[in-house]
Amino acid sequence: MLNFKKYDLKRYNISLLVVVTTLIAIGVFLIKQVRPEDYKKQLIGLMGGLFIAVIVSFIDYHFVCQFYIVLYIINLVLLVMVKVNGIEYHNARRWLDLRFFELQPSELTKIIIILFFAKLFTMFEHRINNILFLLISLVLMGIPTYLILTQTDLSTSIVLMTIFAVLVFTAGLSWKIIIPIIVVGVPAMIGLFWYIQQDYQVLLSPNQQQRVLSILHPEEYPGTMYQQENSIQAIGSGQLVGKFFSDDASGIRGYNHVPVSESDFIFSVAGEEFGFIGCVIILLLFGFIIFHCLSTAAKAPDKMGTLIASGIGAMFAFQTFINIGVVTSILPNTGIPLPFLSQGLSSLISSMIAIGIILNIRLQPKKQTR
Repeated sequence: MLNFKKYDLKRYNISLLVVVTTLIAIGVFLIKQVRPEDYKKQLIGLMGGLFIAVIVSFIDYHFVCQFYIVLYIINLVLLVMVKVNGIEYHNARRWLDLRFFELQPSELTKIIIILFFAKLFTMFEHRINNILFLLISLVLMGIPTYLILTQTDLSTSIVLMTIFAVLVFTAGLSWKIIIPIIVVGVPAMIGLFWYIQQDYQVLLSPNQQQRVLSILHPEEYPGTMYQQENSIQAIGSGQLVGKFFSDDASGIRGYNHVPVSESDFIFSVAGEEFGFIGCVIILLLFGFIIFHCLSTAAKAPDKMGTLIASGIGAMFAFQTFINIGVVTSILPNTGIPLPFLSQGLSSLISSMIAIGIILNIRLQPKKQTR
């Protein structure tokens, strides 16, 4: 489990920890601006998350992946517990009350799914292009995705399916299978997008359908677009350098009119406080993290390490894109946190576990081939 002899400690990626810590510290500041009573909890999450990331970074990912079936089953149990006895906020049941804090199992699902399929695809690498194996993999992916979808958490379900697609592609899926999927899938997605706009559609709840329609026809759904419209105004009011660094440092804030701005809409707070320059810096920090995930995938000692690092990179990239796309009204409103910045210990801890795994993969030099 802790095999320090095979670790190259010179490869320990301190810069990644520094960037992640910087992002979390920015998040703590932004949360303090919105909800002064809650920022201390996030500050504790920062210290606890760093401790967890460092501990995980020294636990061999090969050892953890030996328990891939156990982790998968534990994940399903937690998701079923949410279904049976979960806590509901804003018409969504996604949390478990653990007395000391509220756990959102779907955040852990992302990490467990990555580890599970990285191990599975490594074990059955020679069968990755077998149709039956792919169908079984889809079923195994579909079970937790369905449980999360019924919470209702469409955005996390989409993130999970994106992670799965990246893992299958990285595992070596043949273009003979990929091309037919694209040929059939693209028209199917266009047809699906048309279908969910119809009154008789049954795939989305009325609330979810309204969010899609509000992006296409904002003038017809002013109430649905309230959160996103105020978010755009808050970001725009930050202008170039933001109100925090201007003469308006103690003035009225537009993000106070954005519901849950401390969580899913934290980027609107960043835009108003730090302006365009601050937002660009935040995006560059996310780009640094994603680049290091993909770089780690390329330098991983084996296929399993490559799959895990690729999956984590895809998770951070797609989740960041979805969150900021919603906040800037490019995408329909979905409840998904911005990694490291948004309030929420479940999201923060799962992200720090992911960073710890990346650090561990990086510690293990790539095996030389003769």
